[in-house]
Amino acid sequence: MATVHDIEFKDPHARAADAISAAPAGAQDLPEAEGEKMVLNMGPSHPATHGVLRLVLELDGEIITKAAPDVGYLHRGDEKIAENMTYTQFIPYTDRLDYLAPLANNVAYALAVEKLMGIDKDLPLRCQYIRVICCELARVSAHLLGLGAFAMDVGALTVFLHTFTQRETIYNLCEALTGARFTTSYTRIGGVSRDIPPGWVEQCRKFCDEVVVNFDESEKLLTRNRIFVDRTRDMGVISREDAIDYGLTGPNLRGSGVDFDMRKAHPYLVYDKLQFDIPTGSVGDCYDRYLVRMEEMRQSVRILRQCLDQLPDGPIRVADGKVGLPPKEKVLTSMEELIHQFINVTQGDNAPPGEIYFGAENPKGELGFYINSTGGGTPNRMKIRAPSFVNLSILPHLLPGHMMSDTVAILGSLDFVMGECDR
Repeated sequence: MATVHDIEFKDPHARAADAISAAPAGAQDLPEAEGEKMVLNMGPSHPATHGVLRLVLELDGEIITKAAPDVGYLHRGDEKIAENMTYTQFIPYTDRLDYLAPLANNVAYALAVEKLMGIDKDLPLRCQYIRVICCELARVSAHLLGLGAFAMDVGALTVFLHTFTQRETIYNLCEALTGARFTTSYTRIGGVSRDIPPGWVEQCRKFCDEVVVNFDESEKLLTRNRIFVDRTRDMGVISREDAIDYGLTGPNLRGSGVDFDMRKAHPYLVYDKLQFDIPTGSVGDCYDRYLVRMEEMRQSVRILRQCLDQLPDGPIRVADGKVGLPPKEKVLTSMEELIHQFINVTQGDNAPPGEIYFGAENPKGELGFYINSTGGGTPNRMKIRAPSFVNLSILPHLLPGHMMSDTVAILGSLDFVMGECDR
């Protein structure tokens, strides 16, 4: 277990004790206000709510006494849509969940369907390595945007420009690999849509060398910045117990000192063959969550380098022609493959009856898919466990007792995306 480095301005034990004792227990524990309280709507069009999130805040002067997140403004019914199309047809919809990490969403969904079909252990090794590369590129991309937006929320615009420079490089890599920059739809049930193009591995290695320099520059701008530290340290403290009780996952959970990561706790793909550390915080405030994400990006680069060095040759999808589309040259020359393609396109992959749940470690936390199947090419029921939705559930407990201006820093540190929250 790795612990994020701590930049000390006072004794760490005193800081931890002060922060935990100062953590608000909820609006019901606050003293009665002397004056009349005011109800204020923050969002759903406020830039600091990072999307269409509406916060109904009850204020006693500048102090928040109650906070109620109001979600659903972006609701699109993805789960019900999934129940009315084939498993493959739903892949593009996963791009629109956490739209900052579409590659990771694709992989998580494909792994869930493959677990249902019983082919998750049959994936070619090259396919697994490519998927891990996709997931870690998505993690770096999402964290770069989260870091830039968080810094901009508290007044540091330069960091946003730094992080977006490297995100543009990631988009170039995504475009070369998948053919699309934003909504990739790259995975397929049983594999990926295309192999790595020539020269792509070298471009990715170059990116790994460049992005770590960007991390150093961003840390120089923020980690010892007095304004940033004052806005984030001891703000929005989430205790270890509260993080577990509210079901937080991802950096928000690990920022509170809980050493839990799906890639380590329940390894999938080839994560059990790779060396990386899980950074955790010690206090659980906004500053710790920032430090955790900074270190997570470094660990993702570490994983990327291992995958690029160990990338084997071989096929990129399972050999069974009934899972996914058979090779085009065989479709044009063999009646059996032509029939398989026709059935797969019109009816979908034939999944057996049953139910499964699969959770993957996405940039925002555990993205899970529960699938209930009665057989055939479409799910009977699907439930998406969106980490942003679960992480936002702590706001009514977390915000009361803070100043109104602290809300912006707390929301930025939670790093949520409303696309998967409302799904």
